[in-house]
Amino acid sequence: MSFSPKRVTLLGSTGSIGTQALEVLRAQPGRFTVTALSAQSNAELLIAQAREFRPAAVVIGEEQKYQAVKAALASQPETEVLTGAALAEVAGRPDADVVLTAMVGYAGLLPTVRAIQAGKNIALANKETLVVAGQLITELVKQHGVQLLPVDSEHSAIFQCLVGEEQNPIEKIVLTASGGPFRGRDRAALAQVTKAQALKHPNWDMGAKITIDSASLMNKGLEVIEAKWLFGLRNDQIEVVVHPQSIIHSLVQFEDGSLKAQLGLPDMKLPIQYALGYPQRLPNSFPRFRFLDFPQLTFEPADTSTFRNLALAFEAMRQAGNAPCVLNAANEVAVAAFLQDKIGFLEMSEVVESSLARVSYLAAPTLDDYVQTDAETRRVAQELVRF
Repeated sequence: MSFSPKRVTLLGSTGSIGTQALEVLRAQPGRFTVTALSAQSNAELLIAQAREFRPAAVVIGEEQKYQAVKAALASQPETEVLTGAALAEVAGRPDADVVLTAMVGYAGLLPTVRAIQAGKNIALANKETLVVAGQLITELVKQHGVQLLPVDSEHSAIFQCLVGEEQNPIEKIVLTASGGPFRGRDRAALAQVTKAQALKHPNWDMGAKITIDSASLMNKGLEVIEAKWLFGLRNDQIEVVVHPQSIIHSLVQFEDGSLKAQLGLPDMKLPIQYALGYPQRLPNSFPRFRFLDFPQLTFEPADTSTFRNLALAFEAMRQAGNAPCVLNAANEVAVAAFLQDKIGFLEMSEVVESSLARVSYLAAPTLDDYVQTDAETRRVAQELVRF
């Protein structure tokens, strides 16, 4: 049976998810073509990717690097080189079947909105899009009749468990968390944590920002909010359980009490491939899970009193409105400050909590309100970081 290759626009191609996505595409010759690539600052890698995949467009976010990228690709006239605000326009171009949003943080929101408005299916690795503007995004998805395919391993697991269960209501979902590198430590120990220690995740290979979020459990908090919108859940239908081995990626419990789980080795290429290939499961040569290699799978409650970020995320989800947008923006500022050795590990939660208390609350924000809330929160959080 003949088929046309699926056309993929990849936003954030030089980051951890982006480079792994290109590994997936590279291993599936003839099934996919790349229509556009983007990077914020890694011009050298973006150039190399463009030379290999020869997309119709590349976007370099940092405008001062535009001329270098354009000059490097001058002998490749089929590839248009763009910069800055052109990213949202490229995300909505008609020459793609699916847009993989692998950008980190709030920056992924507006390009994702533009892609949805253009009728593009979204492979969503940018959880902040749903954290910041979940209600708006889900309404746009419904309005434009597109698919929102999760790439996060936990949400991919839930999505896979729900295939074929459309008529069966969910009782609850259980998101699993590795617990990060500091599982079991108390607040006194966390106060001494260094940047180098926090960047060593026990199971996953991720970018710096997500690795720090995982160490503080903010990543799990963001995933809780993302899950609410992805799967249309009430707040009380979402549970977090620490599972240090990271083999069970998440579970669904149905109204009859049955549980379905998706298992596998901790490898982001599997959920990336599932989202890009959906509804097909494409063959691959990824390492296979063997039960005998993991004779014990263990579970424990999440310690929200020690790891305050997870509790703050649940509270922001309960507040709704623009509170999750505040949570996300304050956390982005706090993580950047921690990575620059300006604040300590525990102080990240203090910045987030204080920002939630200080930034104006809006119960029913518009897209413009989200943009303004993000900007206001960053100003407040920067002031907190400086003290």
